[in-house]
Amino acid sequence: MKKLRKEEVIAYWKERRERRARILEERRNGAFAQKMKPVYQFMNRFSLIFHALLACLINFAIEAISRHSLVQAWSYMTQTPLVFLYNAFMIFMTFTVVYLFRRRVFARIIIGVLWMILGICNGYMLMKRVTPFNAQDLKVATDAVSLINNYFNGFEIVIVLVGIAAVIIWLISMWRRGGQYEGKIHRLLAIAGVAVCAMLFSFTTDQAIDKRVLSTYFGNIAFAYEDYGLPYCFMSSVFNTGIDEPNDYNKETIDQITNNGEMAENKTGRASDDLPNIIVVQLESYFDVDEAEFFTTSEDACPNLHEMYKNYSSGYFKVPSVGAGTANTEFEVLTGMNMRFFGPGEYPYKTVVKNQPCESAATALSALGYGTHGLHNNGGNFYSRAKVYDHMGFDSFTSKEFMNILQLTPNGWAKDEVLVDNIMEAMDTTEQQDFVFTVSVQGHGDYPEEQLIENPKIKVEGIDDEAKKNKWEYYVNMVYEMDQFAGDLVKAVEDRGEPAVVVFYGDHLPTMGLTAEDLKSRYLYNTNYVIWDNIGLEQQDRNIPAYQLMADVMNRLDIHSGTLFNYHQQRQNSKNYLSDLELLQYDILYGKQYAYKGNPPITEGHMEMGVKDATLTNIVPYLEKGYSLYGENFTKSSKVYVNGEKQKSTFLNNTRIVLPSTELSEGDVITVSQVGSSNTIFRTTDEYIYQGGQLVRQEGTGTDTTKSWTEQENEEK
Repeated sequence: MKKLRKEEVIAYWKERRERRARILEERRNGAFAQKMKPVYQFMNRFSLIFHALLACLINFAIEAISRHSLVQAWSYMTQTPLVFLYNAFMIFMTFTVVYLFRRRVFARIIIGVLWMILGICNGYMLMKRVTPFNAQDLKVATDAVSLINNYFNGFEIVIVLVGIAAVIIWLISMWRRGGQYEGKIHRLLAIAGVAVCAMLFSFTTDQAIDKRVLSTYFGNIAFAYEDYGLPYCFMSSVFNTGIDEPNDYNKETIDQITNNGEMAENKTGRASDDLPNIIVVQLESYFDVDEAEFFTTSEDACPNLHEMYKNYSSGYFKVPSVGAGTANTEFEVLTGMNMRFFGPGEYPYKTVVKNQPCESAATALSALGYGTHGLHNNGGNFYSRAKVYDHMGFDSFTSKEFMNILQLTPNGWAKDEVLVDNIMEAMDTTEQQDFVFTVSVQGHGDYPEEQLIENPKIKVEGIDDEAKKNKWEYYVNMVYEMDQFAGDLVKAVEDRGEPAVVVFYGDHLPTMGLTAEDLKSRYLYNTNYVIWDNIGLEQQDRNIPAYQLMADVMNRLDIHSGTLFNYHQQRQNSKNYLSDLELLQYDILYGKQYAYKGNPPITEGHMEMGVKDATLTNIVPYLEKGYSLYGENFTKSSKVYVNGEKQKSTFLNNTRIVLPSTELSEGDVITVSQVGSSNTIFRTTDEYIYQGGQLVRQEGTGTDTTKSWTEQENEEK
């Protein structure tokens, strides 16, 4: 390197460029190039036609990959030609930008690769779950990393990495070898052409929607992808989000809908000491398996819930999605809002509610003195629940990072039984009545085609296909254990001796490819609900949509609180009920909030993560190296920090963590944090100073539970 001279480097790169130029010149003047020159001229002259053919070919390819079948892709193309051509037109429109560049071959390859990657991602996603690939998956990508083992095995991860590397190498090669357009580039004309194509596409889209060739509402996103194609549905999930401003939105209209703001009032006909605890439990992928008509079970899979159905209010529960969409059913229940008015495939948790406060059942009940708690035996960051619950006015949120989960399903999801004690602990933190909203996870798919449960409690009969039978037998046994959890929770509430109402419902049907003909209700958007109570509520069996549930429960309790819940109670059977609901939802989330008269029920969050502090009591050194750290309320998500640096640690139980390689010095500061995905610190203990082999606690240095955890998270950043 010392002998290397600047002049030599310059000469080397000059020679390299000249050599490259000679090679390209030889290729251009070679026999093959001369022979192909008329072909290239012909293709350039009619490039728009070839782009159209290429767009159709790519559209067919991504649909074949998505549907896992060339035959089904052919049927889609021939049976719905207008939809197929519309999606091909969308792909064609993206190819028009190549006329702005000289490296047109490379530009075409980039665009084509992006479309093919979209199709491959969708095809793989549909192998693992019922929900197609959409824009919301990109927004939860960082959270999903923590669940990668639930969707990919080691071999599949290697194949993905090798495939990505191969595509990158190929793209680099084509950048160098793809050649350049030699004619004059008319960029202004090209830009005008792109603009005209975009306007024509916009006009075509409006006409397709107007003529019902396409739809702007996806009741089932999986069915929508099959009916309307991947390009349209995916792009709809990217660009069509939120609620468009209704034509008649103004202050006078909202005043009329809300009776001049009266619907924002919070009141109840019950005395404060007569208000019951309200516990709402969303059961993952639950429905009463007796509703299935194509198989039977060796014994009752839901004995506890069936007993409740007989004696308490119950019925079908209409949900906004099938096979997936947990967060959207949850959103409808908590807010009283109808998902129909949002963008197709949208998750408000990842769009609007993640970033701003939103009135909810928590704010409505806290206005009457309730303590409000959220629980979920999955990660606190998944679907941004930690931030969403903070924006919805919850006092606390206990996620799996604060639970000692000892039992997992064969698929790796936490079993629901762990929720019973955590619900009781959340209620113990307050002296007043409590509203507890719990989201379970045990029933989550994917359901295995091989038999994973030895000697299952419940056996499935009537299904000949072995793989399908194994899937249903696994699911039914998960339902049985979820039913046991429901029975144990009701018993714990009874033993508590306080007035209470407990609501159980399923968030959507399982990812089993069910059809309406498979079910007694003949409707794919029905699960089941029941409202148990110990206060003598009249049994009223009827079917309820998810967005009306909390309004119905509160109405039975003579509670009239929260704008949307009051609206449902007063206007449910009135003229313009749904159109006025859309106006109200727009006003609250995207408009000027005329409904609140300048006094919104929530302007900022105050939620703490978890309801128990981890504490340290002692630290014991090993003979050679490392320590055992003793304390209370440790979980697998407890991470030890020394002077702010995370230590290698091993969780043994809720009172002991091993530090195998840590070296401590006098005066070192030790803390333990509950850490979620993306290294999010949810809660931290007080600081403990290491002095003379002992731990000296510094009171008040841990997470401030009087402030919102998100506020403190942002302060640390």
